[in-house]
Amino acid sequence: MTVLTLDSIAVPDLHPDAPLTWRKARLSDIDAVHELIGYWAARGLMLVRSKQLLAETIRDFQLAVAEPHEGRPGGLAGVCGLHMLAPDLAEVRGLAVHPNFQGRGVGRELVAACEREARDLALPALFAWTYQQKFFERCGFERIEKTNLHPKVWSECQRCPFFENCNEIAMYRRLSAVSGQRSVP
Repeated sequence: MTVLTLDSIAVPDLHPDAPLTWRKARLSDIDAVHELIGYWAARGLMLVRSKQLLAETIRDFQLAVAEPHEGRPGGLAGVCGLHMLAPDLAEVRGLAVHPNFQGRGVGRELVAACEREARDLALPALFAWTYQQKFFERCGFERIEKTNLHPKVWSECQRCPFFENCNEIAMYRRLSAVSGQRSVP
């Protein structure tokens, strides 16, 4: 099997035209999620997530899974999580798209899946930490000052090894009212 590698982090060489299926993550997906996030973390483009943290939060994640295609293996094409922080806020986190699926709408669809889930929960707002500001702007988020974030965000951040020197950008999206529900001002 051919793999794409970077600093000993490998991901399967998925065919870019492979058909995709979309689903919630399962415990059996932890290794693949860890591998894909680790691939981008090794490039300094996102934070690494431990397998233990992934096990604790696996229900947060949506997946895009590539089917085996033209002799290449199937595997994880993308992942994104919706992590509840407070009754009025959730974080879009752990967004990673396989290099062969970059620029094909996979990331946008994963963020949209998290947004649909947030709307189903009647959440009024989402936020994300990112290095990819333009991508999140195209998804309807806007940049905000870190000091304007919900206090619960900071309790999560204190566990991060980059807490003192964070250079991620805070992005925020207010969701329109869910039918029959009023949006929190």
